[in-house]
Parts: sequence; structure tokens; C-alpha cells
Amino acid sequence: MKTGREGFSPRMFLMFTLVTAAVFAICVSIGSVQIPLNDIAAFFIRIFNRTDISADNTFSKILSVRLPRVICVALTGASLSVCGGAMQGLLRNPLADGSTLGVSSGASLGAVIAIAFGVAIPGIPFAGTAIMAMLFAFISLLIILTLAYRLDFSLSTNTIILIGVIYSMFVSSIIAFITFFASDKVKQITFWTMGSLSGANLSNALVLASALVICGGVIMARTRELNAFAVGEDNARHIGVNVERVKLVIMISVSALIGVCVSIGGTIGFVGLVTPHMVRMISGPNHKRLLPACVFGGAVFLLLADLAARIVLNPLELPIGVVTSFSGALLFIYIFCKSGRGGHA
Repeated sequence: MKTGREGFSPRMFLMFTLVTAAVFAICVSIGSVQIPLNDIAAFFIRIFNRTDISADNTFSKILSVRLPRVICVALTGASLSVCGGAMQGLLRNPLADGSTLGVSSGASLGAVIAIAFGVAIPGIPFAGTAIMAMLFAFISLLIILTLAYRLDFSLSTNTIILIGVIYSMFVSSIIAFITFFASDKVKQITFWTMGSLSGANLSNALVLASALVICGGVIMARTRELNAFAVGEDNARHIGVNVERVKLVIMISVSALIGVCVSIGGTIGFVGLVTPHMVRMISGPNHKRLLPACVFGGAVFLLLADLAARIVLNPLELPIGVVTSFSGALLFIYIFCKSGRGGHA
């Protein structure tokens, strides 16, 4: 029987849940218009009682816009953080995150092409951008895995990382090329590549939640194998892990989850890189605890970043990717310096 110390203990689960719920409530309450918590509670009660909320003209319209956004922010943060924690464990590289494979860049390329050439589906706003982003995410994964397999049949970590970095640079040049010629869409493309969830709705939240449950569930089911990777691929093979199969399953799941996140929120950096390092200080390196903690930690990190994006320059709103890049870079430098001091004899 597995002990609570091996997995995500009820005490740790309760702690993370309470912190996440508190931050979620604060983010729903604070904005360009402050909404008291008791009015938020009354709003939820009316929803659960199936009462017509349109009759309430004070805060209901604001909450009907702000709440879906906050939900999408939390789900995106959780998804990106889980992807980052899984990739760091899989590749045994502290600088790895969901974008290491180059899938995030590929998804961005698909979205930029959709914006620049006006790819759209009639009657469904942003559907063309979302579908193109997810499509190019999978195409990018196929290209990267094919190249890695041709160069190294064992799909070694160093080969995947090298091809992922080269592919990301190549895609960035294509995005720059398209942006240069799409002069009338430069502002829209630039804003999208900075990341924003300002237009998120409940349909987006449903898509994000479904992707997190399915892809995140597949990743969570491989925590034992990810722990085995920590001692090296050869040792993992010796204890019965099918290394190549596990790599493919996790990378495909990460790619799909990132593709969905990028298609809805644009490019949001540093969440998958920084958050796993932060929660690892609390949960430890065991992926049975680390990955569930990443779900909560990523949600909290992105919720706070989105809150800062909304209120720092109020009434102007910063792209959320700007806030995550700035705060994430500072946090990563702090974590790196702290671990560096601890690593010296």
C-alpha cells in the first residue's frame, strides 16, 4: 500500500486548495471595478438556484465577463505548469518547459498565419486562429520527432532538446517574415504573441478543462516512469520502463495541451519554466507530489500575473505574457542564485 508521504497527501492538497481558492476569489473581486466578496457569493447562489441574473444590473454583467476569464487563466496556468514539470522530469533538464520541444513556437506560427491571412470559420469567433494553432502544434511535433528519430533511434534527450531549440529559432524567423509583410495586422499579431486572455469565455474554459483532464491525466499516470527518468534512461530501462514509448506519450500529451493553451491565450512564457521550481521547494522532487502541486502552483502564478496585468496600469491592460516574462525572469534568477549558493561546497 502506498503511503501518504509517497503521493499527494490530504494535508498538502488542502493547503494548495485553500491558497488557490483564496487567490481565485481575490482575482474575481479586484479589477477596474471592485466587487465585494459577498456579492460574488450571492452571484453564485443565484446561478446554482437557476435564478435570472440579468435582473441584477450592479455586478452581474461584470462578473459574467470577468469570471470566465479568471477560470481560463487558472486552467491555462495549471496546464502550462504541468507541461513544464513533466518536461523537466522527462528531459532531466531544469531549463526545460513545454516550449522546449518547439511546439509552442509551432502553435504560435499557426495562429500568426491565421491572423495574417484572415483564416476564419464563419459564425465562430477566433476559431480559425485556434484550429490553426493546434494544427501547427501537432505538425511541429511530427517534424521534431521525425528529425530526432532519423538522427538518433533512441530519441535521446540531448537530440530532442537540440532539434527543439533549432526548430524554435527557425519558426521565429518565419513569424518575423510574415509579420514584416502583414503590415496591416502587425498590431494584432504583436498583441497576440504577447499573450492575452481578455476575450476568454466559458466555451474556452470548457475546452481548456477538457484538455487538462485528458492530457494532464495521461501525464499524471506516468509519474512512476518520470521518477525513474531521474536516475537516467539506462537505469529506467533496467527497471522495466519502456523509455521510447513513455517519451512519445508524454511529449504528445504535452504538445496537445500546449497547443490548446496557445490557441486560446497566445504565447505566455515562463509559467512552465518557473512554477515547477517554485512548487518543488514545497512538494519535493517526487513527481507523484510535484505534478499535482504544479496544477495549483501554475494556476496561482498565472492568476496573480493576470491580476497585475489588469490593475498595474488601470485603465490600460498589459498583455499577460509581458507580466509573466518580467516576473518569471526575476523569480528564475532568484531560484538559480539560491540553488547556486546551496550547490557550492
